Amino acid sequence: MSIKKINVLSRNPDHYLRETKHDIHKVQRNYDPALHPFEAAREYKLAMNSVKLERVFAKPFVGSLDHTEAVSSLCRHPHRLSCAFTGTVEGELRLWDLSKKKCEWMVQAHNGQITSIVAAPDGNSFFTVGNDKTIKKWNLDKAKKGNQDLPVDTWLSDTIVTGITHHRSRKEFITCGERVLLWDASNKAPKFSYDWSTSGDKNDASVACVKFNQVETSLFASSDYANNLVLYDTRGKEVKKLKMNMRINALAWNPMEAFILTAASEDYNVYTYDIRKFSKSQQVVNIHMGHTAAVLDVDYAPTGLEFCTASYDKSIRIFRTEEGHSRDVYHTKRMFKVSCVLWSGDNKFILSGSSDHNVRLWKAKSNEKLGIMRARERYAINYAEELKRKYGHFPQVKRIARHRHLPQHIYNAKNELRAMKESRSRKEANRRKHSTPGEVPHVSARQKAVVGLQDDGVLPGTSSD
Repeated sequence: MSIKKINVLSRNPDHYLRETKHDIHKVQRNYDPALHPFEAAREYKLAMNSVKLERVFAKPFVGSLDHTEAVSSLCRHPHRLSCAFTGTVEGELRLWDLSKKKCEWMVQAHNGQITSIVAAPDGNSFFTVGNDKTIKKWNLDKAKKGNQDLPVDTWLSDTIVTGITHHRSRKEFITCGERVLLWDASNKAPKFSYDWSTSGDKNDASVACVKFNQVETSLFASSDYANNLVLYDTRGKEVKKLKMNMRINALAWNPMEAFILTAASEDYNVYTYDIRKFSKSQQVVNIHMGHTAAVLDVDYAPTGLEFCTASYDKSIRIFRTEEGHSRDVYHTKRMFKVSCVLWSGDNKFILSGSSDHNVRLWKAKSNEKLGIMRARERYAINYAEELKRKYGHFPQVKRIARHRHLPQHIYNAKNELRAMKESRSRKEANRRKHSTPGEVPHVSARQKAVVGLQDDGVLPGTSSD
């Protein structure tokens, strides 16, 4: 009797049996597209559910840090992610542990408003400037040992100092006010004075803000009350001044692209410049719109892909660098004028200081879940993000993703601004229609914001004694 060959189906139990009764049942899937004719419809439904759940779980507010006066300035600790400095309009300086929402150190630093705070590269010392015409250096180790009311060093200025910025590696810092001064930490007198003069020996207007470039460390930019944006080079080379229609309140350099500069303007917009194109007509590479009042501060994320802004309209907005409209708007019922904003070093949180005596802590991504996640949960979140990216151009998905509930005063101001823009464009179109061809040229919105450029090959300035 001959034995015939018998074929037997064999399956590995690990492929279809659960390890424990608490696990979900394993389901086999055939990836042949011919066997899944309704795959796109199912994915679209999942994308709709994902974008709806994103808005349901969009709860960005984390907590608040209470002060006795309005908050005027913020600064992140260069080495400790969970620490931040805050200054008030009455000169009170505080160091906060954000993870515990606890004030670690407090001192009456100035006799007036603290206009700016900056940390030194060593991570243990930082500088403050205020309306009392003083520049003070503080040391955290000495402050916590008992000498809480005494700064390590003090510099006196002839005028009110409105801003300060520190070099990334050298012991040098720059202050601004009626003049832009370069200081050496070892000397009491300024090392150099940068004065761009168009009439006489002094600058025409006080300087509102100054910022060192953290990539190209010899470059820094300043903005003054005469609507000028000035670009300096400490090596004594080329300097440029850009005249804008409205005043610039704050500046921020992109931490990943040394040639990108972003400015918060008084005309409710935020402008992004490419300093390589200052000599051309395309200085403004992007206009970020959405605020309904003056933009008071701007700060970049550590990735350089996004930045946040603070405005007089009682809200903060988050913009992507390549987009003209904000991806999110944060506000609360009791939040008043937002004077300063700060992005945390781990790219997870945003701090905003307002006139209602509070520093608020927000999530950088409103629907992000904080804490430890299991691998299965992380996979589900990543899958939902990919679905939203894949079907994000569909009208219903796009409408849900971009919808935000805003206060009534922002809606009213937005409608008023829209009517004003339509009126101006209609008037310009009528002028062009009833004028000689070419007499009223078409000018882009990016060029309308710029009045002109003044370019010098030699650095203007006088050395201080």
